[in-house]
Amino acid sequence: MNTQDVLSYLQNLQAKIVEAVELLDGKHFLQDSWQRPEGGGGNSCLLEEGNVFERAGIGFSHVLGTKLPPAASVAHPEAAGRPWEAMGVSLVFHPRNPYVPTVHMNVRFFVAKAQNASEQDIWWFGGGMDLTPYYGFAEDAEHFHRTNKTALDAFDTRYYPKFKKECDAYFYLKHRQEPRGIGGIFYDDFNELGFAGCFDFHRAVGDAFLQAYLPIVQRRKDIPYGERERDFQAYRRGRYVEFNLIYDRGTIFGLQSNGRTESILLSMPPIVKWRYDWKPQAGSPEAELYTDFLIEKDWLQLNPNK
Repeated sequence: MNTQDVLSYLQNLQAKIVEAVELLDGKHFLQDSWQRPEGGGGNSCLLEEGNVFERAGIGFSHVLGTKLPPAASVAHPEAAGRPWEAMGVSLVFHPRNPYVPTVHMNVRFFVAKAQNASEQDIWWFGGGMDLTPYYGFAEDAEHFHRTNKTALDAFDTRYYPKFKKECDAYFYLKHRQEPRGIGGIFYDDFNELGFAGCFDFHRAVGDAFLQAYLPIVQRRKDIPYGERERDFQAYRRGRYVEFNLIYDRGTIFGLQSNGRTESILLSMPPIVKWRYDWKPQAGSPEAELYTDFLIEKDWLQLNPNK
């Protein structure tokens, strides 16, 4: 198992996505390298007040510790108390135009290290990506899901439906009884293909991101919009904040492991609104998001033969 190869891939992935987004937006990311007193560090890249993205954050981290935090040891009690190493790339892009969806992606690797000759390292990969529209377009949802399916089908045709289902279950706001968006794929504790096979799978997911998202941005970024659309976008961003602070495992792990707070919270949108018990007007484009998109759906059935 060569963790250095994973480390190099993740650093290169961050750089590749930063370059592609800068070309699209026309503005540059702020690059902020940081160190963690307990061990390790990272590089946080942030674009604010861009031409296309109001806020776009993509962080690379490689952190080490001597004792596994609660967020990581609940599912792996056998790893409790071990020294650990975690690395990953995580991004959230919040577009300016409400017709462009917010997107999230992360790919990460974790290892709890053996402490003596009778033990073995406990390791796994995790990650995925999901799309959160404010005004839904079926062709965008299909494109995003089909790109993910194509990447996963190269390994096993059972993976896409399995990890789509896990994504729908994970990105669900229980207190609101609604999904965060239209899903994508999500996997965790993934080690069933052996290290080499899992790493290949992991790279396929990371490498699919730009193909999954940028064509959607290109299609929607110049659609005219007004204050009504911006107001609804800010309201729906509130759901994003709620999920990240209450449920997101990466956020919880980062805070529990004394990670860098600014880097952990770079996923937060810049402008957000909450309203008391607000409901969209029946038959409105805003209501359509709830009735047609924030539902469990097989988006690939739209064009099953494509």
